[in-house]
Amino acid sequence: MTHIDSTPQSREPLAPLGTTHRSATAVDTLAETYFDHCMALDPSAATFNGIPGHETDYPDYGPAGRAAAAELARTTLELVERAEPQDDVDRVTLHALRDELRLQLDRHEANLDVSVVSNIASPVQEIRQILDAMPRDTEQEWKHIAGRMANIPAALEQYLEGLREAVELDRPPSAPQIVEASQQAEQYASDKGSFAVLTNDPTAPEGVREELRRAADAAREAYRAVARALREEFAPGARESDACGIDDYRLHLASFLGARLDPREVYDWAVQQLLELDAEQRRVAEQIQPGASVPEAMAALTADPARQLHSPEELQAWMQRLSDAALDTLADTHFEITEPMRELECRIAPTHDGVIYYTPPSGDFTRPGRMWWSVPENVSQHATWEETTTVYHEGVPGHHLQIATALANAGELNRWRRMGIWVSGHGEGWALYAERLMAELGFLDDPGDRMGMLDSQRLRTVRVIFDVGFHCGFEIPEVLGDLLGGARAGETWTSDDGWAFLRHNVVMADSVLRFEWLRYMGWPGQAPSYRIGQQMWLDARQQAMAREGADFDLRQFHARALRLGSVGLDTLSYALAL
Repeated sequence: MTHIDSTPQSREPLAPLGTTHRSATAVDTLAETYFDHCMALDPSAATFNGIPGHETDYPDYGPAGRAAAAELARTTLELVERAEPQDDVDRVTLHALRDELRLQLDRHEANLDVSVVSNIASPVQEIRQILDAMPRDTEQEWKHIAGRMANIPAALEQYLEGLREAVELDRPPSAPQIVEASQQAEQYASDKGSFAVLTNDPTAPEGVREELRRAADAAREAYRAVARALREEFAPGARESDACGIDDYRLHLASFLGARLDPREVYDWAVQQLLELDAEQRRVAEQIQPGASVPEAMAALTADPARQLHSPEELQAWMQRLSDAALDTLADTHFEITEPMRELECRIAPTHDGVIYYTPPSGDFTRPGRMWWSVPENVSQHATWEETTTVYHEGVPGHHLQIATALANAGELNRWRRMGIWVSGHGEGWALYAERLMAELGFLDDPGDRMGMLDSQRLRTVRVIFDVGFHCGFEIPEVLGDLLGGARAGETWTSDDGWAFLRHNVVMADSVLRFEWLRYMGWPGQAPSYRIGQQMWLDARQQAMAREGADFDLRQFHARALRLGSVGLDTLSYALAL
């Protein structure tokens, strides 16, 4: 997707991670000042980053919070345009900051930054989810949890004000997302929800239990009120469809990639990728069971007792073993992994919505990185052939290696570069690239595990097709033939077409797949950033190989790229060519 510069260029070997010490510049100060202002506006992000002083607060989810974020972007961009870089680190910082701020302001001017309702990435989920990342080793830390829960009613009221602003600006939420989010809010508030779990946590100190109970009760009532408001106030005027249109989609996609691509070109590219993946899966199916189709080979893998896990406890233990083994094997061989980076905890999430996610270490590594698996209540069995590649995606060499490397590069990067920027196309693209990389490195030679990796790649490819096609109003491609699975070739994508297409191509329980289907419709441009980002990582590697020729070293390429932090993909290409 990017032009390859074929000019040969040798590289100096990198010093060991964490051993370089660069003097701070005026550009670093600018970026860190911006970072500090961002953390003040978003206390939840401060908690994720392990920054003290914001333990009980929430962002302002209302119109005032939106306006403050835009003003910060505007004033910071003015400073960026006048800044003079002192070295290549400064040049990358300014490139990344300029791109991020311009995209943020473009979104603001288009009113794409108003409050939203979705099944995965709206304040309905975010307000609760931050509690999972809060430490709970001391009584004071438990008091912080109680204090933040006590502030949930005010945060949710600001969120409702933000939704009212969205309606006034003709950006109302959609009916499908309202239904899902209101059900989630009710589940959070239920007697089995995460607030009730916190209240009954046996590790909570006796002296804070009553405070926890009062705060949890208030949070539960506030979530019930949000569920009612979504159904009664916002549902009557909701949009029937989530489709956003091609103009909005360009901005959504650019924000998630840190690169501006043409949706039509992306769509056509993804169609060709699916055809190639299907052929590759059929070849692997033949290795698993001669003469079998891909579904038949997958069924055989799932039926294999040696590949089955039968409880969340078995899943958690298996995740931890696989993660630990990957860390031990990859450290000091294929990747640079310092001692603090070696701690990665695998946990079962306290929710049941099917999400698998990673929370990073604190900036000083006192809180470890964690991989979370939210197991739906009706799911009791997992097949390891499907999930092996997911552990690599979330852990090492995926998100944990990526984020922890930037954090460990404190001697070179300012805090904004280490903790304040996250671009989905870079981050999720790297994690998906890491899945394929594990196959290249020989970790997925087992045909079952390789089929799982290809299944993951297929999921990420089919959702590019549906996400782009649905939101941009493109025709369903006839060339996919039977792979459409009932989607109507030649017609414009609808949600029903998307469901038929996904069910035919994705191996998931319907309850989990429904969550994914709603996610794609309610979060335009995010899901495609994985597969597009992966391709742009592959392009960056190909560029480096062309530039460096016989001097190219894969380990050094990965180290140099990951030390940059999660910059936009245009910035990644720019930085690697310096």
